[in-house]
Amino acid sequence: MKIQNLKIKLLILFVIYSCQFEKYEVFAEEKPLAECVDGHAKFVVDDVEYEYECDNYDLVGYISLEKMEAESGNDCWGWTDPLTKKEYALMGLDNGTAIIDISRPTKPKYLGKIPTETFPSSWRDLKIFDNHVYIVSEAENHGMQVYDLEQLRVINDFQNLTPSFVYTNYGSAHNIAINTQTGYAYTAGIGSSSNPVGIYALNINDPIDPKLELEYPDFGYSHDAQIVNYIGPDSDHYGKEIYVGSNENKVVFVDVTDKSNPKLISEFFYDHQYTHQSWLTEDHSFALLGDELDELDLTSNPIVLKENVKTRTVIIDIRDLDNPILHFNYISDTKAIDHNGYVKGSKFYLASYTSGLRVIDISNIQQKNIVEVGYFDTHKDDGHSHDIRVEFSNRKSDPGEHIGKKGQEIDAFNGAWSVYPFFNSENIIISDINSGLFIVKKSN
Repeated sequence: MKIQNLKIKLLILFVIYSCQFEKYEVFAEEKPLAECVDGHAKFVVDDVEYEYECDNYDLVGYISLEKMEAESGNDCWGWTDPLTKKEYALMGLDNGTAIIDISRPTKPKYLGKIPTETFPSSWRDLKIFDNHVYIVSEAENHGMQVYDLEQLRVINDFQNLTPSFVYTNYGSAHNIAINTQTGYAYTAGIGSSSNPVGIYALNINDPIDPKLELEYPDFGYSHDAQIVNYIGPDSDHYGKEIYVGSNENKVVFVDVTDKSNPKLISEFFYDHQYTHQSWLTEDHSFALLGDELDELDLTSNPIVLKENVKTRTVIIDIRDLDNPILHFNYISDTKAIDHNGYVKGSKFYLASYTSGLRVIDISNIQQKNIVEVGYFDTHKDDGHSHDIRVEFSNRKSDPGEHIGKKGQEIDAFNGAWSVYPFFNSENIIISDINSGLFIVKKSN
């Protein structure tokens, strides 16, 4: 009888616990906010008609900068709650980080904002590990904010959110990358070209008690990075933790398996101007590199896009990791600067500033044959507001010097900043500097 009573009590406790959280409600697929018809997606909000150029991708949902009470946007990333299966979009803003429930993507719900730790800045970056988001910024003395995303389970209306922890052993930083297989966060862009901090690795397996395990300046200033447990064809490095750093004028490949003894494997040089960001194919055979200055005429005043320029992605063959070589240059049909790009399966999803999201099929990358298969252009030429300035920065190496507002001096630095294509729902989020958060999906 006692055992039976205990079972009943445990069952009651389980039911009570389960009911504390809103379960993910599976909605029937709803009509998108704007279907892509004849190359255009049109919709009306508050009696104002909007129109965006597109191909093969519909606009499912949208949250404006005005709704998020921000002047400009920057990075984005996504989180899926492992318990409720809800999908959330996180978007960096000049004054903080917005969190949006997109489990019903046609009706995204703005849940709250983690305010900037110190000052506003056009540059903010974030990544997620173990249900926590890690946020860095170019704002002076910002440090790294950590927020426990599981708290969102009990939030249904807007709240100002407070970080669970703030790491203050560095101030401003440009970027953060996380190897989710090992639980190490690598902060990129601490210091400057002349005085770089270099590779800076924190053990974040205890999310609110990060431990510094690697600080190594010898490999230079990284603007961005990707860190992987290597599974590529080079057997000499299989299973090793490899740091792929986009280091201003080159890409570096560093073995960081032993945090006390990082080893440079190789460097890739090209006819560079500014090595911005690289991302590997899923088989780790190729790297897709974006350069942030090669499309610009730096001799003009003001600086503008070159007259006949087309967006270039540099494809690097890394099948021999000790000897990375140029595979080929992919030249698109767009006239824009490429910014952040990510690979999911056989597709490369690229935020290409004033040309928006571009979706590129890389199935035949080995044969040097990749092709655009769709896009959604979030950029509008009007409505740019540049009245927010940030006076604190020690950066001189990146376009715009990380002072002022992105795109203030060079119009080509407006539009789509980043994308996140990794949701199981196949919804894709795009963070637009001037407009806000777009949720798009491949047309039926």
